[in-house]
Amino acid sequence: MLDITKILSGLEDRHSIRYSRDCSKTETGVKKGSGPVIAWNITRKCNYSCKHCYSNAIYGDDADTLDLKEIYRIVDEFAANHVPVILLSGGEPLIREDIFDIMKYIKTKNIRTSLSTNGSLIDQSTADNLKDMGISYVGISIDGTREKNDDFRGTTGAFDNALRAIENCHRVGQKVGLRFTLQKNNYKDVPTILNLMEEMKVDRICFYHLVPSGRGKEIMDQMLSNEETKEVIDYLYEYAKKAIVEGKGKKEILTVANHADGPYIYLKTRKEDPELADKMFEFLARNRGNRSGSAIANVDWKGNVYPDQFTRFLPIGNLKEKSFSDIWNNSEAILGELRNRKNLIKGRCTSCKWLSICNGNLRARAYYIHNDMWASDPACYLEDDEI
Repeated sequence: MLDITKILSGLEDRHSIRYSRDCSKTETGVKKGSGPVIAWNITRKCNYSCKHCYSNAIYGDDADTLDLKEIYRIVDEFAANHVPVILLSGGEPLIREDIFDIMKYIKTKNIRTSLSTNGSLIDQSTADNLKDMGISYVGISIDGTREKNDDFRGTTGAFDNALRAIENCHRVGQKVGLRFTLQKNNYKDVPTILNLMEEMKVDRICFYHLVPSGRGKEIMDQMLSNEETKEVIDYLYEYAKKAIVEGKGKKEILTVANHADGPYIYLKTRKEDPELADKMFEFLARNRGNRSGSAIANVDWKGNVYPDQFTRFLPIGNLKEKSFSDIWNNSEAILGELRNRKNLIKGRCTSCKWLSICNGNLRARAYYIHNDMWASDPACYLEDDEI
């Protein structure tokens, strides 16, 4: 996750969800005293059928879904392992009848909680409950203008549902933002969505680079080309700079799931403001790019644990069978490799000067496109002379 506005405005502190700081100095590659951010797909059930869904969400129930008692036990394990943030996702997390019991219990453990949702179930009462539960942030998905969004999500009215949810969150003072997955069919809508963000007084938007995981494999051809990706990042770069000049620096313009964004924006900044670029470089070096399996983990509705939410081909344990501590602190086999991946990654990455900053980008994309998790991420859009 890269906060473009932050790195262009002097790197002042923000309170966005982010992985723990440098964890490279420990034997296991995990910082002692601080667990990973947990992206928790609390249910597979969903009332939408989004084309890019990495969870392959369905409308029907899944018989193996964790029950409330199991979830409480797992939350206890997260707390014992000093997990700082839990991102509740799905499916559609609000479709669970016991979702507020889950949120309430997480709150008792002083773990910061955010919510990823399609917004369809956030009426005024639900917005009130989210605020009461202390949810730090609600991310609502919009993937284009009304017609494109509804087609992408397989549901007529999805766009209007999202807008209504934002308004209901605003009424109770619940922090809310947008989530937008970039693809060929919608990337030209980015200026329109940013205008919508302004109109609705939304201060945060996350642009996700498409990862062909789950149903996303069926729209692999919708991944942006290198030129299209640069077009979007260039636009966000200029938009963020303008927002800072106009005194709108509190806005958060973030990109997710492509760690080439950091070096690309650094190189642009170096041409215009070398002093700021130096600060940016230090920040990127501390963050260390992709940290799947070291500073972030994913748990699905069955209790399976993965290095991140897109890497479903690589289960590392199940919380019905082992404790989170036993799974996470096992530095052997795949977790050890992910935490010390630099000598395993192939292709262009081997000679790339940004490897320590990007950390090889996403292994999931390399696997799904090249059938080799150690291949170079095909979504890297840096030119040969830039690496």
